[in-house]
Amino acid sequence: MRLRLLAVLLVPLALVGGVFLGGHPDRLPGFVRGALVADDDSQVVREAIAEVRDSYYRKIPADALNDAALKGVVDSLDDRFSNYFTPKEYADFQMSQDSEFSGIGTTVAPDPLGLRIVQVYDESPAKRAGIKPEDVLTSADGKPLKGLPQEAAVARVKGPMGTDVKLGIKRDKRDLTLTVTRATVSVPQVASRIEKYEGKTYGYVTLGQFGGGAHAEVYDAIRKVRKAGAKGLVFDLRGNPGGLVSEAQLVASAFLKDGEVVTTRGRTTPERTLKATGDPVAADLPLVVLVDKNSASASEIVTGALKDRDRATIVGTKTFGKGVFQEIIPLENGGALDITAGQYFTPSGRNLGGKGVKQGAGVAPDVTAEDDPKTPKVDEGLQGALKTLSTERTPA
Repeated sequence: MRLRLLAVLLVPLALVGGVFLGGHPDRLPGFVRGALVADDDSQVVREAIAEVRDSYYRKIPADALNDAALKGVVDSLDDRFSNYFTPKEYADFQMSQDSEFSGIGTTVAPDPLGLRIVQVYDESPAKRAGIKPEDVLTSADGKPLKGLPQEAAVARVKGPMGTDVKLGIKRDKRDLTLTVTRATVSVPQVASRIEKYEGKTYGYVTLGQFGGGAHAEVYDAIRKVRKAGAKGLVFDLRGNPGGLVSEAQLVASAFLKDGEVVTTRGRTTPERTLKATGDPVAADLPLVVLVDKNSASASEIVTGALKDRDRATIVGTKTFGKGVFQEIIPLENGGALDITAGQYFTPSGRNLGGKGVKQGAGVAPDVTAEDDPKTPKVDEGLQGALKTLSTERTPA
């Protein structure tokens, strides 16, 4: 009876002790710790962090050492698209997604020094402050943007509506500082109009990003220009940084009756082929897709699919060259991993990235057309697209 009672008392004590030691493996004897906690390599990493914490000549907070170790692991991947968010960076990122937080009215691309301005929207705070395309944002309120994940850098620029942010800017070889008052900037994902070229009527539809619901706006815009008499269409994806793969599938489906759009593959994610949905709104309309070096990710999925399927003529310059997609994985410390989870492939089997994680070949245009910065009032890219479209066979 005493043995049974002793066993009943010891079991919960063992469980409590196990939970405590599991969370504090450094309290375990070495031979027990190595057997029960992790493999030798993981143990060496923990021992090294503990030694730096205990032996370095000045005190370093344990959480700072852990953040540095995690950043080092991700940096070792040599993957420009993978990042580690510290708890503070991840909290800022999540907060920046709140509708109460506002921006300056630009689209950006990653740059070694921070964020490169791709587009400045009309009537935006950035426009009023004098920010220009190709400016590089290097700091926000004195905090450098260099080395931050793109999402974390953007989160530093965004903030509550009506507040000021002081931006460090590299323009050509000059360093500038501009103060911008944040505001809620409502930018439609899609814009459309009718273009006349050599007496013919064409539709022009531009898509800014592949956000939720983008495909519905694209479909409506196509119907609108067709109703206005468009005999062909320029679909402008210049400066479009991408977005949701599901939206890329649906946008491509506007022009394809059936068949493959993109295939995604990952080491731990099952291979998946996304196909046209079978409800196109412009299956036979002559089509030119206009792209540039800032057309990336989902933009390249659509462009690659339409090119491989011989559905469109591609005009402009070579696209960005990103052939991978990322996944955000929250961690117990409050931080998160934003890591490359897989690659995508066009219908012909091409991956547009450089061995996946590096900038690759992208989609090469069938017809080269590039804007001349010396003639800001003339859109040479659009003119090249319209000229190309005028040589396409038009429906009766």
